[in-house]
Amino acid sequence: MAYSSIPSEADVPLDAVPPPQKYDGSAPFPAEAPAPARSGSERLYVAVTAAIVVAPFLALGLAVWLLWGSLLHPSDVLLGLALYVITGFGVTVGFHRGLTHGSYTAVRPVRIALAVAGSMSFQGDVIGWVATHRRHHAFTDRPGDPHSPYRYGVGLGGQLRGLLHSHIGWLFRNDRTPAHRYAPDLLADRDIRAVSRAFPALCVFTLALPLAVGWAIGGTWVHALTALLWAGLVRIALLHHVTWSVNSLCHVIGDRPFRTRRHDRATNLWPLALLSFGESWHNLHHAEPTSARHGVDRGQLDPSAAVIRLLERLGLVRDVRWPTADRIAARRC
Repeated sequence: MAYSSIPSEADVPLDAVPPPQKYDGSAPFPAEAPAPARSGSERLYVAVTAAIVVAPFLALGLAVWLLWGSLLHPSDVLLGLALYVITGFGVTVGFHRGLTHGSYTAVRPVRIALAVAGSMSFQGDVIGWVATHRRHHAFTDRPGDPHSPYRYGVGLGGQLRGLLHSHIGWLFRNDRTPAHRYAPDLLADRDIRAVSRAFPALCVFTLALPLAVGWAIGGTWVHALTALLWAGLVRIALLHHVTWSVNSLCHVIGDRPFRTRRHDRATNLWPLALLSFGESWHNLHHAEPTSARHGVDRGQLDPSAAVIRLLERLGLVRDVRWPTADRIAARRC
């Protein structure tokens, strides 16, 4: 993928950029025009989104209750951990650093494999995910950002409402991001289009796999169902909330050692570093979006960057955009 094919803020049509004088960085976002009535397909989209969001969360509550009764097998934990790592790197290395920001160029099999792994996270089809995230970078924390925690202002009530919105509420808004504007390169890629179309099947697969492995290991429906619960639904719920926490907490809580664009309040939040595979070094990411490494300071673990480094050494990715000391120094506050 050519880096020049990735839309930047400058590529956003002028009529899509809110006039800067209407937002001062602290007031609630200007009122939007009333959303059009939902069509049948949009209502179905909301229903499916609700199922994807709510079912794993309910499963997490069920899992806590079951754990109290000790209905948990070692194989469930190991399988859940393995799938969390595979799908998590699919999102961070594949969806995010590779497809969204062009931090590297991968050979075709790796590009497809990472897109498939990311799709198994239940976070949406690859093209829609990338388009939404590029839009987030184009309008970070100002009108146009699909999931800014500052939508309702910086007062206590507005901030709490904004955190809920940025964490999960934005998923239910009738505010679809047009892929033709924000991800035309992926729409032109037949491999990625095929993975995007396969998203429903990959969602079924990411649940069927632990069910089948649990049955193969334990030989009973109890083992199959506990594997589905822990390595399927609970694993999905955990990765969901870690990813959403980068959208919400990593724009409100944490350190900001690097300069970002006006109104951009992205932060570094170290407690999420390992669970998010390095994505919570979010301040540097917003200062240098195309950088393949987000954790650039001493002690900042960045597993996703380590995976990219390994793939580079194996000759599976090239043109990696590693941060340089000069660029990092120039971005420091």
